[in-house]
Amino acid sequence: MADGLSVHGIPAPARYGDPQRTGLTASDLFDGITEHLFYTLGSSALGASDHDLYMALSYAVRDRLMTRHLAYKDALRSQRPKAVAYLSAEFLIGPQLANNLYMLGIRDAAAEALKGFGVQDIERILDVEEEPGLGNGGLGRLAACFIESMATLEIPATGYGIRYEFGIFDQRLHKGWQVEITDTWLKGGWPWEVVHSEKSCLVGFAGRTEIFQDDGGHQRVRWLPAEHALGIPHDVPVLGYRVNTCNRLRLWRAEATEAFDFHAFNGGNFRGAVEAKVSSETLSKILYPNDGTDAGRRLRLKQQFFFVSCSLQDMIRNLVERGIAVEEFARHWAVQLNDTHPAIAVAELMRLLVDEHHLSWEKAWDVVHRSITYTNHTLLPEALECWKLQLFASVLPRHLEIIYEINRRFLQWVRLSRPGDSELVERVSLIAEHDGKAVRMANLAAVACRHINGVAELHSELVRDDLLPEFAALHPERFTNVTNGVTPRRWLAVANPPLNLLLTEVLGDDWAARPAEWGQLEAHQHDPAFLDRWAACKQSCKQRLTSLIAERTGENVDPTSLFDVQVKRIHEYKRQHLNGLQVVSRYLRIKHGQTDGLHPRTVIFGGKAAPGYWMAKLIIRFLHGVADVVNNDPDSKDLLKVVFLADYNIKLGEKVYPAADLSEQISTAGLEASGTGNMKLTMNGALTIGTLDGANIEIRERVGADNFFLFGRTAQEIADLRCVSYRPWERLEQQPLLQEAFRLIEAGFFSEGDSELFRPLLHQLRTHDPFFVLEDIEDYGRAQGDVDRAWADRHHWQRMSLLNMARSGFFSSDRAIRTYASSIWGVSPLPVAMGSGH
Repeated sequence: MADGLSVHGIPAPARYGDPQRTGLTASDLFDGITEHLFYTLGSSALGASDHDLYMALSYAVRDRLMTRHLAYKDALRSQRPKAVAYLSAEFLIGPQLANNLYMLGIRDAAAEALKGFGVQDIERILDVEEEPGLGNGGLGRLAACFIESMATLEIPATGYGIRYEFGIFDQRLHKGWQVEITDTWLKGGWPWEVVHSEKSCLVGFAGRTEIFQDDGGHQRVRWLPAEHALGIPHDVPVLGYRVNTCNRLRLWRAEATEAFDFHAFNGGNFRGAVEAKVSSETLSKILYPNDGTDAGRRLRLKQQFFFVSCSLQDMIRNLVERGIAVEEFARHWAVQLNDTHPAIAVAELMRLLVDEHHLSWEKAWDVVHRSITYTNHTLLPEALECWKLQLFASVLPRHLEIIYEINRRFLQWVRLSRPGDSELVERVSLIAEHDGKAVRMANLAAVACRHINGVAELHSELVRDDLLPEFAALHPERFTNVTNGVTPRRWLAVANPPLNLLLTEVLGDDWAARPAEWGQLEAHQHDPAFLDRWAACKQSCKQRLTSLIAERTGENVDPTSLFDVQVKRIHEYKRQHLNGLQVVSRYLRIKHGQTDGLHPRTVIFGGKAAPGYWMAKLIIRFLHGVADVVNNDPDSKDLLKVVFLADYNIKLGEKVYPAADLSEQISTAGLEASGTGNMKLTMNGALTIGTLDGANIEIRERVGADNFFLFGRTAQEIADLRCVSYRPWERLEQQPLLQEAFRLIEAGFFSEGDSELFRPLLHQLRTHDPFFVLEDIEDYGRAQGDVDRAWADRHHWQRMSLLNMARSGFFSSDRAIRTYASSIWGVSPLPVAMGSGH
């Protein structure tokens, strides 16, 4: 280990643990598993369960991560680089063991070590791991990819979020309906976290403010909260690929300041004795509590403030402990807001700097502006975080005062810059005045942040031109684009073992760190033997998924059929019902004997609906109803199957993405910010059928228009349709097969005779069709015909598949992070040298 990592004369190996305990051979890992079975779990090898072996192996791997993490912390202390603080309400990090084995390059060694305990297949142990319930969809998965890429690129960073005890929910299907059950992901223990109770932070809520004079005669404001909660940090090590950089994900768990009231208990008030504990700990119980009630909205606001306040306090404490003045905050921390949920960071950092550390308003505002940047992830109004003024004032009274002052100063500048434009003043104000006063958090971020970016070229244009056009006109230099990316380590190397072996043979064993060189595969596009090997990799993954489908659903599907995949959050704008209607039309063609050009196809759905989103739940029920009929009709059994995989998550995604032949990216143009599932599927060689929406546009540009099945109206055409009298019923009248599908659905054919069940869905499509399903469905059917024709020539299909993967390197999260680091954060890599024993 490098001499520079010694502290107070203690040699580095001694400071970071026994080198033999942190070795990377099968023998070292066997010893580590044995040690943790005995000393950590109180078990022996003879009686160890699969769960015991999973925990012991995980602890042994964590030992090796902590060796690197501690060395990295010393490098940070000695060199004082600028670091990234990535604030996100979600981190959908997925199972950790397989990923960390790959990052360390010790999966084979671990497999060999497990044989000493009678385990012949390491997958048996990997399957034990629970999915961490720390996120829901693309936002959280992106955050996880980004913190992994930061570590891989050796960029100092901390991810900040919440340690949700119960995640969002586990999804079950009962008679086709989504049922939410508690996600008890922590029930068996989670070996990847290290608790640092000594680093807890105190967070206040509600109460009042008062003005006072300090000892120097300066007028100050003091916030006197009526409630408090403690934030306890749980650190999860995040190791980079083939480097020694091991960053951390710091997740905050809420605790009461006083967990038990003896006075209340002794007085017979047993419930009151633990009331404060229950109230405080609710803050970190679940992700996204239902905001359909006042209590739910209040909890959401408190959750967001809780983790933001803890995180900012932690950053400031870090500076103070290193003897760095808080005025230097922006030189040492680049604070990234991952969507609008953490936007309260603007007001909280101002409060901490002005009220707690006594900076002048002007100096504090300069720090805030230079340190915080904002990524917008959605154009949907419900995700832009507008809080009713009365609610906001009751939870964060001091922060409302600060927002009022920010607004006063900003609007004064706007009036001077654009005299007489009262409408502009109203539109950019941080306070919405119509339909009840509310705090506009997206506007707050736009006023304060030095950079504002969208996550795909089209999305960034829409953020600039449609969502925040007034701010873009006032500060055009702040707006930019950084197209999303995903990590090829988890989503290709770990998830797709057959393809990983082939890519290692052709590109070298570090191919996952060199996505810019994947284009070398194009040299093999006309080689029949190589295309056969490419197809064999896909077939192996399809066989694996076929077995999983049979296990989970009881449905036997043909692994040689075309696997047509749409797996993502269930939402009307993502248009799973468009796909469902196309399946019904395809089924009707089969029933009518019109099968020319049709090839066996398995249509695979997966995704969760928000608990309060009734129409999304009805779409799930519709898809299930279609599957129930199609899969049990002998006329269609050889040509069409429909599967809905319940409780879609990272573990399931690692099986689905590598097996997909066709990637359904069919959202209404202009509504998907970027998408990341589209990138994972492309990297695994799936061909995309999609609209010109989000990152689909850039995927099509990169892989080539001939290797992408395009359909549908553009974002501009959709915008134009919204401005005229769109008549969806006229589109229906022009399509006889679709009319027949509607009649069957209305007659209860897909709902066991219940003619009322899907009537709300069909009524909305006929009369309003807010997401232009009927506008696009005819062209969608045309594109599906193109898919069938392409599938008929398997070598041609495999060539297209190869080109999709070979040209997907741009969509690595490494590229995205390099852009953030150089253009937005202003941070540089910090390599860490380790000794040969590690």
